[in-house]
Amino acid sequence: MPLETPAATPALTRSLTLRSVVLFGLAYMAPLIVLGTFGIIAESTGGSTPSAYLLALIAMLFTAFSYGRMAAAFPVAGSAYTYVRRTIDSRVGFLVGWALLLDYFFLPMVIWLIGGAYLQAKFPGVPFWVWIIAFITTTTVLNILGVKVAEKANYLLMAFQVLVIVIFVALSLRHVVHTDGGGALLSTHPFANSATTFSGISAGAAIAAYSFLGFDAVTTLTEETLDPRRNIPRAILLVALIGGGIFVLVAYTTQLVHPGGTFKDSSSAAFDIAKTIGGDLFGSVFLAGLVVTQFASGLAAQASASRLLFAMGRDNVLPRKFFGAIHPKYRTPALNILLTAAIGLIALRMNVATSTSFINFGAFTAFTLVNVSVIAYFLRERKAGRRHHPVSYVVVPVLGAAADLWLLTQLDSQAVTLGLSWLVIGIVYLGIMTKGFRTPPPEMEFTEEPALDPVIASAVN
Repeated sequence: MPLETPAATPALTRSLTLRSVVLFGLAYMAPLIVLGTFGIIAESTGGSTPSAYLLALIAMLFTAFSYGRMAAAFPVAGSAYTYVRRTIDSRVGFLVGWALLLDYFFLPMVIWLIGGAYLQAKFPGVPFWVWIIAFITTTTVLNILGVKVAEKANYLLMAFQVLVIVIFVALSLRHVVHTDGGGALLSTHPFANSATTFSGISAGAAIAAYSFLGFDAVTTLTEETLDPRRNIPRAILLVALIGGGIFVLVAYTTQLVHPGGTFKDSSSAAFDIAKTIGGDLFGSVFLAGLVVTQFASGLAAQASASRLLFAMGRDNVLPRKFFGAIHPKYRTPALNILLTAAIGLIALRMNVATSTSFINFGAFTAFTLVNVSVIAYFLRERKAGRRHHPVSYVVVPVLGAAADLWLLTQLDSQAVTLGLSWLVIGIVYLGIMTKGFRTPPPEMEFTEEPALDPVIASAVN
């Protein structure tokens, strides 16, 4: 089946407002995910899930501020890859992009894992592998065929998620009042208890940071946003703050219902809690909301991963013949979609906590370098005679980089080993591609191809 490469790209148009960009970021974060991973984090923290989210929020705000500085300085798409390439070095920028590939490869797998875990909890008689294969097969076929994900459908999905979260919180509060009285609504126990340790909260925060990955995604909309130097930095901070606030609130109320970190199955703990607070009917509604969210997120994540691989192949960063090819009939990067599907099969041998750590390794690496890029930009501007406030361009990014490196050390040891191995492979590949690091690597262009199906464009725009 012959594949072909696309024609020249059109210019992107600026039409998105601050509200549109913030909604995109929140939709990308998928707020319902806080319940999808609640049991895993509660288990890690000894029942102090909101503390883990609060710690992750504080750490992410420093990095979000740095992303805002870079988005204002370089109002183009490309996010961490572009910022590091333009302020530090093209080779370091390539390695940041390479590290982020780990995110894109494993993100669909984590989404499918979470969805499969909850479906197995509802239907224990069905083998776990059946749900994983079903998720992978369905999303892969739809992505290859090129199903269009309309903006209105994404907003409806976001509204459904928010509705399920509001009902979940309301039922949780009612359950607590009915069980322990109104005074139990104000408690420090979810934040700290006899089983709480700083190391446990740190490990939980390293996992919880996975939920914040959407705040940096808004930078991909820079070239389509009105007044991006002003609106993109504001959107980044708003997404992190609003998303983080939702995570802390939901984690707090859920932890009130189920104190401690012991569960029958931590991977699907929130499903059992949903049945406790709302009976089987709400349990079914909650499961439907989570599965629909996971399916839509998986569809977008797989499309986004294939889009990044396509961009790298088109620009000869990866072998163009394979990664830069599109299907002649469906006009989608079919080979890349199939590759992400094959990687997703690793989920059959994985758990949610470890696979989430794989994603966060790439994220924390990129986050750290974005903070460093702000400092590099400050020094370069200072040398050119342009002054910037040292608190915004030195103190904050130093704190952000320190927080990211610290969270990196809290990840699962397997994730750190895999991440470092992945970086070594990237360094070797970069050395070959640049003839011993003597020439700069090809530059990726983050623009939309006319031959690409809208589902891919919707995943990154």
